[in-house]
Amino acid sequence: MHTLLQYPFDSQFLLRKRKSIKKELLASPGLMEKHIAILGGSTTHDIKDMLELFLLDQGILPVFFESEYNQYWQDAMFSNLELEELKPDVIFIHTSNRNITAFPDLEDSAEAVEGLLEQEYQHFAVMWDKLRETYHCPIIQNNFEYPFYRLLGNRDASDIHGRTNFITRLNQRFYDYAQAHEQFYIHDINYLAADYGLEKWSDPFYWHMYKYALCMDAIPRLAFSVSNIIKSLYGKNKKAFALDLDNTLWGGIVGDDGVENLAIGPETSMGQVYTEFQQYLKAHKKLGVLLNVVSKNEQENAMAGLNHPDGVLKPDDFISIKANWEPKSRNLVQMADELNLLPESFVFVDDNPAERAIIRQQVPGVPVPEIGQVEHYINVIDRSGFFEVTNLSKDDFKRNEMYKENAARARLQASFGSYEDYLKSLEMKGEIRGFVPAYMSRIAQLTNKSNQFNLTTKRYSQGDIEAVASDPDHITLYGKLGDKFGDNGVVSIVIGKIGGEKRDELHMELWLMSCRVLKRDMEYAMMDELVEKAKAAGIRKIVGYYYPTAKNVMVKDFYALQGFTKVSEDGAGNTVWEFEITDGYRKKQHVIDVNGAVTEEGAGK
Repeated sequence: MHTLLQYPFDSQFLLRKRKSIKKELLASPGLMEKHIAILGGSTTHDIKDMLELFLLDQGILPVFFESEYNQYWQDAMFSNLELEELKPDVIFIHTSNRNITAFPDLEDSAEAVEGLLEQEYQHFAVMWDKLRETYHCPIIQNNFEYPFYRLLGNRDASDIHGRTNFITRLNQRFYDYAQAHEQFYIHDINYLAADYGLEKWSDPFYWHMYKYALCMDAIPRLAFSVSNIIKSLYGKNKKAFALDLDNTLWGGIVGDDGVENLAIGPETSMGQVYTEFQQYLKAHKKLGVLLNVVSKNEQENAMAGLNHPDGVLKPDDFISIKANWEPKSRNLVQMADELNLLPESFVFVDDNPAERAIIRQQVPGVPVPEIGQVEHYINVIDRSGFFEVTNLSKDDFKRNEMYKENAARARLQASFGSYEDYLKSLEMKGEIRGFVPAYMSRIAQLTNKSNQFNLTTKRYSQGDIEAVASDPDHITLYGKLGDKFGDNGVVSIVIGKIGGEKRDELHMELWLMSCRVLKRDMEYAMMDELVEKAKAAGIRKIVGYYYPTAKNVMVKDFYALQGFTKVSEDGAGNTVWEFEITDGYRKKQHVIDVNGAVTEEGAGK
C-alpha cells in the first residue's frame, strides 16, 4: 500500500502529484482490471483521477467510462454505444442535492410534498431498474448531503417543507431500495460531508465556478470512500487485526506497572478511552474480522492483562496470541502462515512508531495505520475503510468460531499417528451440488475473496454467478464441508464451460477453495463429483487452466495431483492440462461422506 494514499492523506498533495503517483502504481504487479462507469450529475473528471489512484493502490486497474456533465440520467436510460461496449463491472452514480429538481414550497400541502417526494424518488428508481436490467452489475449510488443553508433554521429538520427534512426522507427511500435489491450500494456522502465539515464541503464557489458538487480538497476523500466499496466488492478487504497490547489495548506496561495499575475501565478518563477502543475492536468480530495479538511481552503478563476485570477483550476473543520477544515481523508472518492467510490480510495496530516502521519495511503490503494518540485510534482505523461491508453473510458471523474450530482440529491431529486416521476421526460430511439461489451471495463473495487456492483467479459478481448457474453450457458445483467440530459453510467453487466440436469437453473457468479447509481432501471430493456430473453430460475430457499470480503458487501443481496431463506452458507460466474421463475412473477421496444427507436447498442444477 502506498503510504501517500493511506488515511489520513494530504488531499492537496495528491491532487498536485496525481500523475507521478499513477505512474508509480501502474508498475504494480498483478493488477485486476475492472470496468468502471461514472455517471455524473456534476463535473467528475477529478473524481475519476483520484478514484483511479486509490483503486490502483488496492490492486485494481480501472478502465473508465465517464459521462458528460450532468448526463447521468440520459446515459442510463438511452442507448450509449461507448457505455455498452465497456460492459461495466461497476456503475457509480455521482449525484448530489444539486441534482434534486424541486424542493417543497412553504405553501404546499402534505399531499403535494408527498407527491414531490415520490416524483424525485421515481426519477432515480426507474434509472436504477433500467441499469440493472441492462448491465447486471453492482450499482453504487450517492445519497444526498444536507443543504448548505436552512431556510427554517432548526425547524428545517422537522417541518415537511424544510429542505433538510425533504432530503432526509428522500434518502430513506434510497435506503429502502437498497434493502430490497441486491448489488445496489449506497455511498454515504451525507456522512462524508458532515465528517468533513458541511460548510467547507458545500462551498457554493466550486459549484458556480466549476460545477463541482463539493469543494476541490474534499474530492480525494470522496474518491477514497467510493474505492473502498469497489475493493470490498472484489475481495480486497482486510481479514484480521494484529494488535499490540501495552499502550494500545490498555494504558501502561503490564510487565512493569502490574495489572492493577493499567488504564482500562470506568475509573479514569484514559481508562474509558481504552475501553471504548476495545469495544470497537470486539464489534468487528461480528463482521467476521479475526482478532490477534502480536506483543513483545511475557506470555504470562499478556494473559494477565487480557484477563483484567475491566477489560472488554478477553483471551477467548483472539484467534492467535503471540506474546514473546521475537521480532513482531516474524511473529506476524508466522501467524499468517498458521491461519492460512496472507500477511497483507492483517491490519497491524501498534502505538510504537518504530514497530510500525519495521512492519512496513519487513512485511510490505501489510497496512499499518498511523493511529496517533489513543483518542484517535478509532477515528483513523474506521476512516481507513479496511473492513468496508458490502455483503454480510452467515459465514461472516461464524468466521471467528470456524477458526477456533480449526485450532481444535490441529490439536486433535497431533494425537494421531496416521493422517488418514485423523481425517476419518473428524467425521466429515460434504454437500456438493450445482449452484442454488440460497448460496449465490456466498459463492460470489468467495470468488472475490479467495486468492491462494484459486487456479484462474477469475472474479464474478452475483449477477455473473446467477447467469452462469442458469446457462446450460456451464457445469457448476459448490462444496460445503462440516465435521464434528462445526460447519465450515460453502468452501469450494467449480465452474466449467462445455465446449469442443462435439460438445464433449469441459473447460474449467474457475476452481477455488477456502484455505481454511486445506488438507482435508475436499479438493478430491470436488473432483470426484465433477467427473460424475461431466460424465452425465456426455463430457469425455476436462481441460484445466492455471494462471500464476503472486498469491496462488500453492496450486501450481494442483492438476497434476488430480491426475491431469500438462499439454502446454507459456513463458509467463500459464499452463493447460487435460484429463480424459474413462469408465474406469476411481474416486480419489474416502474420508468425507458426500451428499449423505442432502437438504432441499442442496438440490441444484
